[in-house]
Amino acid sequence: MAYKIGWFSTGRDKAARDLLTTIHSGIKEGAIKAQIIFVFSDRGEGEAEESDKFFELVKSFGIPLICFSSKKFEPDLRGKSKGDPIVLKQWRDRYHREVTKLLGGYDPDLIVLAGYMLIVSGEMCRKYPMINLHPAAPGGPTGTWREVIWKLIEARQSRTGIMIHLVTEELDKGPPITYCAFPIRGASFDELWKNLDEKLEIKTLPQIIREEGEENPLFKEIRKNQVIRELPLIFHTIQRFAEGRINISRGSEGEVRSVIVDGKVLTEGFNLSREINAHLKEWSTGELN
Repeated sequence: MAYKIGWFSTGRDKAARDLLTTIHSGIKEGAIKAQIIFVFSDRGEGEAEESDKFFELVKSFGIPLICFSSKKFEPDLRGKSKGDPIVLKQWRDRYHREVTKLLGGYDPDLIVLAGYMLIVSGEMCRKYPMINLHPAAPGGPTGTWREVIWKLIEARQSRTGIMIHLVTEELDKGPPITYCAFPIRGASFDELWKNLDEKLEIKTLPQIIREEGEENPLFKEIRKNQVIRELPLIFHTIQRFAEGRINISRGSEGEVRSVIVDGKVLTEGFNLSREINAHLKEWSTGELN
């Protein structure tokens, strides 16, 4: 029986479509021995043009699509949750309790959060093994990719990476599963750091962030190096799950406890840098379709 994957995505942009297409193609070509048994989205059909494109793609692949609009779910409670983390958690828990009911007919081996814009509830994290992409290597900064990059620059780091981690109740704190690392010094970076240092002689970093934001050249180069590795890392990680080389153990009460790679419990994640770099080299030489 094929390994069963559940897919969570808001479907808000082209990246969401590219990600699903890559994994679907890998399955069709036999590189990933798995099956996507459903796609879930927190948007309803007709809510946004981009998510509608995503839904059409899902249907064209013949994958069951489950939509449950978070926008329309208990809007009064959600409205009260703005600035109130306790109420927000209540809303989030209620919403995902309903989602769990919708998924009742499925039994996924793994759920992949692929551009899913909501924080899942603790109850759901404990029920399903769920993985997510984070834009930093294990031990690196937490937060959104924008926050992570500015933290790297502020700390004047020389290396960073991206990782797949287990989703837990603590945001971005789940155990690392796989990762790849890369330098942000040397080659194309040194001139950009020098340029930033010249600006820092007359401005503070917060000023530069306000004035340039994502257009800052060093910021853009770091982001570019993250993005080109995301698809290969997700591909290789799901492939290893499907092959049984990566497993997630569970405690007696269903609590996820550890990540097992090739029979060994890992606490720092499995380094796939060599595989990802080889993948990028093949892409650059046109050896991959």
